[in-house]
Amino acid sequence: MKTGLLLMGGGARAAYQIGVLRALGELLGRPQVNPFPIICGTSAGAINAATLATHAENFSAGVAELLDVWTNFRAHQVYRVDAMGIAASGARWLSALMFGWLVRQNPRALLDNTPLRELLSTRVDLDRLQKAIDSGALYALSVTAFGYTSGESISFFQGAPEAESWARTQRAGAQAQITIDHLLASSAIPFCFPAVKIHREYFGDGSLRQVAPVSPAIHLGADRVLVVGVANRSKQTRTASDGYPSPAQIGGHIMSSIFLDSLEMDIERMRRVNKTVSMIPDGVLRENNVQLRAIDIMVIEPSERLDHIAARHVRALPRTVRSLLRGIGALNKSGGALVSYLLFEPAYTRALIDLGYKDALAVGEELRRFLS
Repeated sequence: MKTGLLLMGGGARAAYQIGVLRALGELLGRPQVNPFPIICGTSAGAINAATLATHAENFSAGVAELLDVWTNFRAHQVYRVDAMGIAASGARWLSALMFGWLVRQNPRALLDNTPLRELLSTRVDLDRLQKAIDSGALYALSVTAFGYTSGESISFFQGAPEAESWARTQRAGAQAQITIDHLLASSAIPFCFPAVKIHREYFGDGSLRQVAPVSPAIHLGADRVLVVGVANRSKQTRTASDGYPSPAQIGGHIMSSIFLDSLEMDIERMRRVNKTVSMIPDGVLRENNVQLRAIDIMVIEPSERLDHIAARHVRALPRTVRSLLRGIGALNKSGGALVSYLLFEPAYTRALIDLGYKDALAVGEELRRFLS
């Protein structure tokens, strides 16, 4: 059986995944052996997935590398936080809104993520990918991005020779040599970070219009998939509104619809298919050439709301970023959802790592059985 790992996106929320991986490393009897021959990632999850894949020959070393980065993360390592950088981005957006007819140049993004490119170039050695594939420690790495021209979700994958491309409605799998550009494209949060041109097309965050997040792992041959999400699915209490929703509150819900909602629907669909397949005799499936198979799936998600945790640590953001976000209401409690994607600071990321570690240990026996 091939086991797949799917790491979902969500900006700074992806720190939660590191806690889960840390617990998983402790639960495994052989921590150096990579339990996931197929590793798939989207958005910030793509960066975590690529780091694990480059360390496929020593899983515990990959987890240690991720822990070192995420426990010491600072916002200036992801995007420019200096007054000059913030002012330049704001000026470009203001000039485009007020004098677009004269400037005739589209603003790229609210934030300049040049520091992230520099960080990835020094910390993620993508040249090790092919070595891991050739040794058999890794079957394939998949990184999903969204094409702004085609409107398609493209899963770029680098894998064993027998791994095949695929094409479905609004999504496809394309064989490629994974580069830093693929990781930056997959994690380019709309409006926040600039899109990246790969070949002929500009690509942005892979969570955009990703209607089937689990499908890349299945197309690459996974028989079971461990999914690490970044959303708390508990039902929220409806309360009276004190005032009109702020732009940050609206933006937070838009972010949630981009990053979080598609996974829940895809898992629900998969479980329905699994139930249907279990009711059909194998002989009937073969005789009618029905291309369906049951996929074991396990999901680990936060037991607490990450936007509430972000609201408690919002003061950790650099002053220049707080000034930028204050005007749209992001520093209020209702704006915590938006802040939770941009809060690359140790106070927040360490809290998420601790939560992921605790949540994974809480289902430790189930995890062992799933991966056995």
